Amino acid sequence: MSHRSRETTRPTLPPRNILTPTNILAPVTSLRGTLHRAASAVDARTPAHRDRAVDGLRALALLAVPTGHWLLGGFDLDSGGALHNASPLASFGFFAPLSWVLQMLGIFFLVGGYASTLSYRRAVARGESRSGWLRGRLARLGRPVLGVTAVWAALIPTLYGLGVPATTLHTASTLVIQPLWFVGVYTVITALTPWCIRAAERWRAWTAVPLLGSVAVVDFLRYGPFSEAVPSWLSLLNLLPGWLFAYQLGVCWGEKKLGRRGAWLLLAGGTALFAALLLLFHYPPSMVGVPGEARTNSHPPSLLVLALAAAQSGAAILLRDRIHRLLRRPALWAPVVVINLSAMTLLCWHQTALLTAAIPGSFLGTVPGLTTSPDTLGWIAARVAWLPVLAGLLVLTGRYARRFEAPWQRTSRSRQALAGLLAAGFAVFALGLA
Repeated sequence: MSHRSRETTRPTLPPRNILTPTNILAPVTSLRGTLHRAASAVDARTPAHRDRAVDGLRALALLAVPTGHWLLGGFDLDSGGALHNASPLASFGFFAPLSWVLQMLGIFFLVGGYASTLSYRRAVARGESRSGWLRGRLARLGRPVLGVTAVWAALIPTLYGLGVPATTLHTASTLVIQPLWFVGVYTVITALTPWCIRAAERWRAWTAVPLLGSVAVVDFLRYGPFSEAVPSWLSLLNLLPGWLFAYQLGVCWGEKKLGRRGAWLLLAGGTALFAALLLLFHYPPSMVGVPGEARTNSHPPSLLVLALAAAQSGAAILLRDRIHRLLRRPALWAPVVVINLSAMTLLCWHQTALLTAAIPGSFLGTVPGLTTSPDTLGWIAARVAWLPVLAGLLVLTGRYARRFEAPWQRTSRSRQALAGLLAAGFAVFALGLA
């Protein structure tokens, strides 16, 4: 074969500036490889004793909080350009079952009790005092709350000076402080962990029954034949036992006092009680508050919340092994780790992400799914379309807000005192005390 013929048989490569499927997909392939390596690294650094199922359940409950607030909460824009809280549940009753799925605080308290039990046991084994363990837990809960309220205390006069109506600022402050009640209740319940463990050791999972009975008695008094003679503050008696119920179940689970038989009982009993309360006793179907409604299930928790928490807890315990096996996959486990590391940031700042979009939107007028009233199916579709934007704003906000979760070792006493003073001022404004 001649030299010329050999040359003609060589394959011709396309010029580098011509687009080919390989060139187009190269960045995607590179990004996929980077993410795969990162996920594998996270998986490799995970201790063997880590309970992936519990972390996965916590991550699911954490994601349900912003998703629920963003989907089930909206705004009305008045003629003066001010924002008021509104909800699609006021117009669409069929939307209520979505709140049964997104109301996962029962799961959060369940895994909180489980994790606190193991953490306390490890601290005792290390020789750490009960007060020392508790101070560490409370500090991790308190720093992010102090951070978000201090920041908003500084933002409110700034936004007012920029022309944001006072009504909008009051609406914003109620949204920001709304998730923080949960942190306060969780803090008090966490402080009870040593006594919850003692009760579980002695009476096993039966320790949750008196909590259920206490809420049932209060509900009977405030909704039954004597409701007109019962003071409104009586409902506050449900606040502690209502949320302690799932936490105590978690403690029993961590102490191995609650197994599959008990889980089946929780699932079946909780489902039956939930159905009975809805169909026979006409409890409001929504698990979140609806503006204008006289009764609410969650603030403070009603018996319906405990029924849902029981069913969710039973299902979670029964699915634990399957969830653990599923999260052995690095691609699924890595996001769970990231979400758990950002737990308090998610809880404290997700409403700020919503307001970051809504407040500027109020100056533009009616923005579908953002400042328009949530009373049409079009609003629902538009709000779903906004979810990726809100998630992106939360990620961007969290990039800077996560510093509040870290120990404030480099923060002077005077700055800590200033943050406390600003937080107190914000609470006074948000609660309408001034």
